[in-house]
Amino acid sequence: MSIVAIVGRPNVGKSTLFNRLVRERRAIVEATPGVTRDRLYGHAEWAGKRFTVIDTGGWMPESDDLIARAVREQTALAIEEADAILFLVDARDGVTPVDQELAALLRATQKPVLLVANKCDLAQWDSAAAEFYSLGLGTPYPIAAESGRNLGELLDALVAVLPDAAEQQPDPRLKLAIVGRPNVGKSSIVNALLGQERLIVTPIPGTTRDAVDTVVRYYGEEYLLIDTAGLRRRSHIRENIELYSVLRTLRAIERSDVAAVVVDAYEGLRDQDKRILGEVVDARKGALLVFNKWDLVEKDETTADWYRQQVRAELPMLSWVPVVFVSAKTRQRVTKILEIARQIHQRRKQRIPTAQLNRVLLPEIQRTPPPAVQGKEIRINYITQVRTEPPVFVFFCNHPELLPDSYKRFLENVLRQHFDFEGVPISFLFRRKNVPYELRQ
Repeated sequence: MSIVAIVGRPNVGKSTLFNRLVRERRAIVEATPGVTRDRLYGHAEWAGKRFTVIDTGGWMPESDDLIARAVREQTALAIEEADAILFLVDARDGVTPVDQELAALLRATQKPVLLVANKCDLAQWDSAAAEFYSLGLGTPYPIAAESGRNLGELLDALVAVLPDAAEQQPDPRLKLAIVGRPNVGKSSIVNALLGQERLIVTPIPGTTRDAVDTVVRYYGEEYLLIDTAGLRRRSHIRENIELYSVLRTLRAIERSDVAAVVVDAYEGLRDQDKRILGEVVDARKGALLVFNKWDLVEKDETTADWYRQQVRAELPMLSWVPVVFVSAKTRQRVTKILEIARQIHQRRKQRIPTAQLNRVLLPEIQRTPPPAVQGKEIRINYITQVRTEPPVFVFFCNHPELLPDSYKRFLENVLRQHFDFEGVPISFLFRRKNVPYELRQ
């Protein structure tokens, strides 16, 4: 997936643009320079192209403040890692010395840079953007990040310069990403599977810097293991190398078929473990939870069931994610990771025949029909699966826009009850269409 970095001096609207692109309020937006200190990342899509957006802190070259230096280093790293850069300036302030310094840095990158003149809320401000031609970065795009004015034109230009997805030869091997917080034992698990010290393993968080691919053969089948650097909460990220590792981890998830989220069993499930699992699910990859360091846990015959119940209680919407307990140190049950991943991979590929889907699900829908909304009766007429890896199902109904989220969750639960999609995120689309009754027989 391509990476787009938003850069600029403080208080030009970078976080506002970031929120607009990822369509959620993830970055703090405040009229105080320097509010954004750590880089944030999110996913965006335009014209069928998905890309990762990085929001950087404000560039302050004249300051020797420790935080200002860290922001400059982070911004430089974001520029280095990005496939394209959005250079944001304030149309109302005009060209500043800081803009000129940052423009000189961007001109030397030889990367696509789109010059974005923000705060052009009205057409009368568009002419003010012409002043920024002097920065030598081409035509400025006048926009208003707050309202979204002219954003479509900017995004059209952005996706035009992003690299196309590389054409890859189909690889029959299951690609399994090993992800998780630092120091939970990801590399130790890979080494246990390989039976050799192929990767550096130390008790120091963040030892693994980049994604590392290795191949393991198990019962005649090859698996491509992608070991990654540990993800850490952004508020705890201090080293620039860890910021780089976050992006590498996200890319590892993107190119995997299944991701094993490794958790420290002794510490238990943490909020960041849940966030990492959320990244896997958002990417629509197969998912399993691996509780490592099981040898350190005092246990009896009920301990594993208690852990599973805790996971279900804390992640009720992800009850379909399988849980496995292993010890990389003693190699206890580590091969179960491969076995379960292979099963998940097969489920991602399965296609349910349309006739079977309708024969099984329509009676369930008739027994528990959607609630009326705004006085309108909602009827689901027909269901079909339109793709695999990941599975996507389309429900045709008369008022798809009125179907409540609670009923969509009900439909997912019903589908999972009848068809085995354990470990597999499934997606639903709802379309307006009335299918003649005779076609549903």
